[in-house]
Amino acid sequence: MTTKINKTVFQISKMDCPSEENLIRMKLDEIQSIANLDFDIPNRKLTVFHSGEIDQIEKSVIDLNLGGKKISTEQTDQTEFKENANQKKLLWSVLVINFVFFIIEMTTGIISKSMGLVADSLDMLADSFVYGISLFAVGGTLIKKKRIAKLAGYFQITLAIIGFVEVIRRFFGDEKLPDFSTMIIVSIFALIANGICLYILQKSKSKEEAHMKASMIFTSNDVIINLGVIIAGLLVNWLSSSKPDLIIGTIVFVLVIQGAFRILKLSK
Repeated sequence: MTTKINKTVFQISKMDCPSEENLIRMKLDEIQSIANLDFDIPNRKLTVFHSGEIDQIEKSVIDLNLGGKKISTEQTDQTEFKENANQKKLLWSVLVINFVFFIIEMTTGIISKSMGLVADSLDMLADSFVYGISLFAVGGTLIKKKRIAKLAGYFQITLAIIGFVEVIRRFFGDEKLPDFSTMIIVSIFALIANGICLYILQKSKSKEEAHMKASMIFTSNDVIINLGVIIAGLLVNWLSSSKPDLIIGTIVFVLVIQGAFRILKLSK
């Protein structure tokens, strides 16, 4: 007799890069009835294979505030799922790339007096936190996972607030112009790094649609932020003003705080 389980598909409108995938995995990890999660980032869809009712799973997805909405539930005969043995290795790779660029952008941002680079470095750190939580909590208790998420979230908010204070100080102070060439060069390398991270993570999925729709994945927030810093660098040079750098820095600090609150949701 064939064992049937339920297959529920969710549309998740704000799932546009692997960071959101990791947050969803962490949130749903505590639900015992889930047999497998299948993510389709380009189409912003999540398929959950589970036994029993969908209520708890649906509530957890909605609680993440990623625009989650249930599309359908049906029974399926599928009981075997391809597990990627390299998932940990891939997560380590993107964690290292993100953390290295956090250090590079933070250092060059301070030296070149660019708040855009400093803010972007915190965005890289935020991604590192997400991947790190996923890795270090593997096999650990839910309490341990929630503690790590809480520490990461508050640490991120603290750094972003310090950044905001510095932006305000520079806005009203008489600071030297940031080094626009450093802003542009470092951001181009960060853009490449984000592209590599997305490519590495896509390798862990089935290849059918992922690479065909890679252009959609590359519209993720990280890439947009990198482009924003590059444009700010050009405007700093063109206008001989530090204001474009301060504006992009402020925008990215807001995004970093939003990400921090999302991580804090996992600690509740």
